[in-house]
Amino acid sequence: MDEFELINRYFYKLSSNNKSSLNLNDDIFFDKSKKLAISVDTYVEGVHFIDFKHPNLVIKKILRSSISDLICKSVKPKYYFISGSGNKKSFSNKNLKMIAKSLKEEQKKYSIYLCGGDTVFSRKLSFTITSVGFSDEIIFRNKAKLNDNIFVTGNLGDSFVGLKVLQKKIYLNSKLTNYFKQQYFCPNLNTNIAKKLLLFANTSIDISDGLIADLEKLINKQKFSYKVYLDKIPISNNLKKLVKKNILKKISFINHGDDYQILFTASPSKSRIIDKISKSFGVKISKIGKICSPSQKSQIINDKNEQITLKNKGYFHRF
Repeated sequence: MDEFELINRYFYKLSSNNKSSLNLNDDIFFDKSKKLAISVDTYVEGVHFIDFKHPNLVIKKILRSSISDLICKSVKPKYYFISGSGNKKSFSNKNLKMIAKSLKEEQKKYSIYLCGGDTVFSRKLSFTITSVGFSDEIIFRNKAKLNDNIFVTGNLGDSFVGLKVLQKKIYLNSKLTNYFKQQYFCPNLNTNIAKKLLLFANTSIDISDGLIADLEKLINKQKFSYKVYLDKIPISNNLKKLVKKNILKKISFINHGDDYQILFTASPSKSRIIDKISKSFGVKISKIGKICSPSQKSQIINDKNEQITLKNKGYFHRF
């Protein structure tokens, strides 16, 4: 079974009397009366990051991916707790100094503060981060409306290419290699538009497991379908170079995650304010599709107006 079957089968009923749990079907806990939002994420070596050769970069990646859960809900992260399990090699004096330095840089960049955590000895390296923020309102999942436009911030695919470069499955020149590695380890989070999302987004999620997989999670309790246009999915100029040279096909990377961009839906009437905020904050926001009637099948359309099929929609934990 996958992670969602596991939750529904064994843990869903435990949260039935707690509205703030959001039925365990969102990425965060939200107590409206206390204006409190909390997200918890665990990262395991070999699953969420390849290895620990660059502890200073790995710790940035996992911290950013954790606070991304709050940001996409229109919550500004304020505090975080971090717990780690490892051994003398992973938690060497050299590595711990690099981790501490990176966390200090991230705290300054995102105005967040370390509040506590835990450390335990283990042969397997892992980290768990709890992120905390405060807000009067959040944007929930499963609030899409028929004929909503589907939007995404930033660019997609760069992190996946960075992963392939690190795995030595793609070989590029030094400039492109450094660019894609940077995008993998240090995804760009759109914190500056987090609060503005409440002005136009009906529902939202961050892209962690893949565009299509996360889109389906976003509307998983609704009966809507969707239509996504491949040529509308935003990619960076550097990634366009690889597509042009046939090093990669666009269809090959839209179903991978680790982009941590914001995926949201909004009414067509909100297009003007979305354009205005995109320009004023210098954040790329692209319309990539539409929420459709449940009587239709979900579709991904290529530049020839043909329906295409994905072999893999994204990453799922299976047990």
